[in-house]
Parts: sequence; structure tokens; C-alpha cells
Amino acid sequence: MKILVVGAGATGGYFGGRLLESGQDVTFLVRKARAETLARSGLVIRSSAGDVTLPSPSTVQAAVLKDTFDLIIVSCKAYHLPQVIEDMAPAVGPQTMILPLLNGMRHLDLLDARFGATHVLGGQCIIAATLDAEGVVRHLNQSHSLTFGERDGSRSPRIERVAQAMSNVRFEPRLSTTILQDMWDKWVFLASLAGITCLMRAPVGDIVAAQGGERVTLDLLKDCRRVAEANGHAPGDAVLERAHSVLTERGSTLSASMMRDLEQGGAVEADHVIGDLLARGEAAGLELPMLRVAYAHLKAYEARRAR
Repeated sequence: MKILVVGAGATGGYFGGRLLESGQDVTFLVRKARAETLARSGLVIRSSAGDVTLPSPSTVQAAVLKDTFDLIIVSCKAYHLPQVIEDMAPAVGPQTMILPLLNGMRHLDLLDARFGATHVLGGQCIIAATLDAEGVVRHLNQSHSLTFGERDGSRSPRIERVAQAMSNVRFEPRLSTTILQDMWDKWVFLASLAGITCLMRAPVGDIVAAQGGERVTLDLLKDCRRVAEANGHAPGDAVLERAHSVLTERGSTLSASMMRDLEQGGAVEADHVIGDLLARGEAAGLELPMLRVAYAHLKAYEARRAR
């Protein structure tokens, strides 16, 4: 299977690197500077699951991309997706599968519109990783799962090929027949975590230690849950219990990566993670006061950043 991984940063570099390590035919679509670093130093992963250095991995730049691939893994930030779609377009052939690992659901609409829904799988990943100043991919915790599946829930021959390609890797692959529900479950939790930690500029433990902090956190979780329910993807009891537990854990240092981006003055996925959830809820006639406040807060930040 010929695999194109869009980007070789923290997420793409980690999962693409592990696939390459296992013997898969992997090429990274990268910019010139990253291509030069990879040619010089290799793709370096530092992880408790095992370190690896992959010398001179295959790379290609958008200006010269012409070959088609069997599988394209997309793991960019949502605000880069429109450009990524154009960059990767020459690699999409009649049988190409596109596996996006972005949060939320809006990216499915964009990819469907450009390439057709039959090309686009469902997918998500759970990992904490960063790309350091030397270009090393550093895996920061024990989680490194990648879930994928056909959006209609079938176990098609092509999705079985993807599963086979990921059968000997040093991460946790999972073929799901409920991938859209999996994506909604993660979205509900992530939107709650990102919304409240950005709004309060604090990790979970500090928020729940504040008077009223736990209540507003659970109010936001309730808003997010109601949107999922209105769109036919109500989270199960186990999912909600886990979200409740994580979002109210005393002393927890957990915060969303969006909060870290915000505190560093960077771009944030306000529209993709929070705004799109709000829009889908309001289209269903829901009143979502906490979700609306969380979104307004992020848009005010973006306006100030632009100014």
C-alpha cells in the first residue's frame, strides 16, 4: 500500500514514522524546510513506546506532487485544511482513500465537497506529542491510538487493507464499525475541555477548585452533549461518565492544546471545534448559552490577535 502522510509534524510524523518503521511504503508531503531537516537528520521519534530514527524518509513537496496514492493520512490543523486540500489533490486517484485525523466533523464536509464522499474515511487519533526546535517528534504520554473505519460502518475489503497495513505498528490501531459515533464522542469531550480551559485560562484542577467552576464545566458538557443528541449521535452512558470524571478531577493538570496555543498567541481551531458544534446545535433549534459564550470568547481572541 502506497501511503502519503500530509505533514511530518507531531501527529503526522509520529504515526507516519511508525508506519514507515513497520515496513510500509510511506511518503511525507512537507514543505522545503522540513524536507531538508528530514534529509539531514532523518525522522526522529522519542517515545516511551520506543525511540526510532528513520534516515532520509521519502518526501515530496506540493509543487512537484504528481503520483497517486492508495491512502492519504491528513493530520493538519483545521485552519490549514483548505490549502492542504489543494496541495494533496494531485495525489488523489480513482481508488484513493483519505483518512483525516482532525477533530470535529467539518473537515468531512470540506473533503467530501472536493473529492467526493466515497474517498473519505472516518478517523481520529489520541496522542500527546510535539515537534521540538530540533525537529524531533516527542511523544509526551502513553496514549498513541489511531481509530479508522468506513463511515457507513461496513468492513469493506479496502478498510481491511488499511487494517492490514497497520497490523504490525508500534501504536494502537483500531478498525471501528462505529467511527462516526466515535468521532462525535471525542468531539463532545474535546469541545467541553477546550471551551472551558480556554475560557478560564486554567487546567481542569484549578477550574473545579474555583467556586462555581465545576458547575459551569458541566453546563458546557451538557450543551455539547445536547448537540450530539440532536444530530443523532448521543454519547453513551460510559462516554459521559468518563467525560464527567476527567472534567471534574480534583488537582488535574489537564488542559486542551487549544488553551496552550491561545496562551502562546497562536492560531486556534475556534470555528472547527467550537463554532461548528454551536452552529449544528442552533440549526436544530437548541439554546446553548455556555457553548455560545465559549465561542464568542475564542472569536474575540482571534479578533484581538488579528488587530
